[in-house]
Amino acid sequence: MRAAVRVKRPPPRPPPPAVAQPVAKTESEKMHPPLAPLLKYFKLRLANGPPLAPNAKAFKSYAETCASLLRLCRVAAIGNASSSSFSNNLPLALSLHAHAVRAGVAADRAVASHLLTTYATFARSAERDRAFRDCVAADAASSFTFDFMLSEHVKAGDIASARRMFDGMPERSVVSYTTIVDALMKRGCVADAVELYEQCPLGSVAFFTAMISGFVRNELHHSALGVFHDMLGCGVRPNDITFVCVIKACAGAGDFSAAMSIVGLAVKSNFFEKNIEVQNYLITLYRRMGDAAAAFKVFDEMEAKDVVSWTALLDVYADAGDLDGARRVLHAMPERNEASWATLIARCEQKGDAAEAVRLYGEMLADGCRPNISCFSSVLSASASLQDLRGGARIHARTLKMGCSTNVFVSSSLIDLYCKSNKCRDAQIVFDTIPQKNIVCWNSLISGYSYNGKMVEAEDLFKKMPARNSASWNTIISGYVQNRQFVDALKSFNAMLASGQIPGKITFSSVILACANLCSVEMGKMVHAKTIKLGIEESVFVGTALSDMYAKSGDLESSKKVFNQMPERNDVTWTAMIQGLAENGFAEESILLFEDMMATEIPPNEHTFLAVLFACSHGGLVEQAIHYFELMQAWGLSPKAKHYTCMVDVLARAGRLTEAEDLLMKTPSRSEANSWAALLSACSTFRNEEIGERAAKKLRELEKDNTAGYVLLSNMYASCGRWKDAAEMRLLMKGITLKKEGGCSWVQVRGEYHAFFSWEARHPLSLEIDEILDVLTWELSI
Repeated sequence: MRAAVRVKRPPPRPPPPAVAQPVAKTESEKMHPPLAPLLKYFKLRLANGPPLAPNAKAFKSYAETCASLLRLCRVAAIGNASSSSFSNNLPLALSLHAHAVRAGVAADRAVASHLLTTYATFARSAERDRAFRDCVAADAASSFTFDFMLSEHVKAGDIASARRMFDGMPERSVVSYTTIVDALMKRGCVADAVELYEQCPLGSVAFFTAMISGFVRNELHHSALGVFHDMLGCGVRPNDITFVCVIKACAGAGDFSAAMSIVGLAVKSNFFEKNIEVQNYLITLYRRMGDAAAAFKVFDEMEAKDVVSWTALLDVYADAGDLDGARRVLHAMPERNEASWATLIARCEQKGDAAEAVRLYGEMLADGCRPNISCFSSVLSASASLQDLRGGARIHARTLKMGCSTNVFVSSSLIDLYCKSNKCRDAQIVFDTIPQKNIVCWNSLISGYSYNGKMVEAEDLFKKMPARNSASWNTIISGYVQNRQFVDALKSFNAMLASGQIPGKITFSSVILACANLCSVEMGKMVHAKTIKLGIEESVFVGTALSDMYAKSGDLESSKKVFNQMPERNDVTWTAMIQGLAENGFAEESILLFEDMMATEIPPNEHTFLAVLFACSHGGLVEQAIHYFELMQAWGLSPKAKHYTCMVDVLARAGRLTEAEDLLMKTPSRSEANSWAALLSACSTFRNEEIGERAAKKLRELEKDNTAGYVLLSNMYASCGRWKDAAEMRLLMKGITLKKEGGCSWVQVRGEYHAFFSWEARHPLSLEIDEILDVLTWELSI
């Protein structure tokens, strides 16, 4: 019997392990493998391998490996910038740097360059600067190294350090020139940028584009076009950004024919069809040219449209005055951003629809959009126009919350808001909190003080300005004119000319208005000659002011000549000429000119009708006045208090006192005191005591301290032979300390104006003038 053989059985097989589900890798992990295993393998290889770098080939291989690991570390950090692994990669970079220093490969140009870029990625400026100094000390700094450090200083906003770096570079590349020139242009240092542009021996598309965009940013459009001409002369081909900048330069220079030539070049270079940015700005270009149809055509033919395309289309509608169309575009946009809302809000404010601008701001907030600087500036200006202090204060609070209240544009609008709400002290507080004030801020506060009649404060602020431009001079001059300080306005104008500033159209308009109110034809002619020399006499603003000035000075021939030579006239121009003829007694000619205006496409305004009614009043044309008064309402213009005053004057001068009184009693709004004064004066002429006493009573109710009512009633009593009542009115005036306002006159001596007032001696040389007058009086009496 065979012995049993013991057979060794295999151990039982363990149950199969659970298969782990594969974890989905992120896009960053798929693109870049984890760095820790690579670095660990690198360390093991160094520890177990032969001595480091026994020859040049091995040394270079090690350096390349170290540079590659640094590059992977940097790229992985960029890919995981929003995750926690971003900070975990920094120790790896520091470890690689330590290995590179210990192995002596930190001086390798590739390793040094990657060290700089890696530390810059992790925002470790101290380590980056130390690595750069070590690189320079080891004579391993390449052109890329210097260019990279230069760009880092520019990104940090340290232009002074960037300029020192540029000046100390052993060799400058076109990249270096491009970086520093672009930085200087953005800072407004145009002269320094131009100097470097002329020094640069080479040129690239980026370098020329930086110069062109810099000139456009600083509004030196003709200089930008000159650089583009140099660019083409050097054989450098423009890119899409260049084309956009050059088209902007052409539009800014007003040379739209050149702009269309550039568009043709862009189409020929195949940039128009494939670049949405060029197409977007082409819509803006056509808008500025006033060709809305061409802008619509470009938009319709675009294969792809972004939010900038829709915003540009919205701006076309708004610029054409079709705000309803602009709103339709806004609501039809597939995507809206803060720029879209800000564009429409700004356009509504510019077109005078301040209430709609404020309403759109509310819609913007409800839409979840965050207002930008432009939006805040526009809606605050709209609130200032509405004098809505409460709503403006709420917007101010939001700017404080968002940290943009000290922005110069927002602050300027806030100053305007508070000044127009008669809160000059709050405006001064806003001004004082601006860390870096520009000329616009100073001008806004000066204008605000002028608006509130505080010319002493405005003048003090003007004297403290660190720098002035033509707008600054215009602000103080127009402030003097608004407050009827015409002599001071002319003095400031002379000071402006002495400072070397060239006056603009608005400045001339204010100065000519001052000459007109002073009836100084000599000074007005001198200003007129200055406008001819500067080539702006045909401007509608200057021409209107000149025509008005000559008319008010009694020189109607010169006034008509200026009016007839104007290539363009608006409603203000026509109104000034109609008023000038009426004031000089040419009532019928004034009315004929009004009929000529009606034949044009320019609609009359309320001031035009006031001038016509004034002409009818002084010409005794009662029926024509009634006709034009009714015609005004047919044009949809509601008569104001001044129109009723004119009509009362027309009826009263014709002796139709009862009709005049009935018209005043039927006035829908509160009549002004001048209306009752005109009626009272006519009652004195026609000796109508009954209506005159009622008119005097009404006049005293409207203006208790107005001396006109007492004087006119006294004159009426005198004309009716009621001398006792006339004397009582004079005594009553003395009893309540009322005094008739005195007159004021000016005299020009050697180009300087001197004002004299009948009620007080305000002239600084009053004593000397009185002594001379006494001498002259004594000599005349001999």
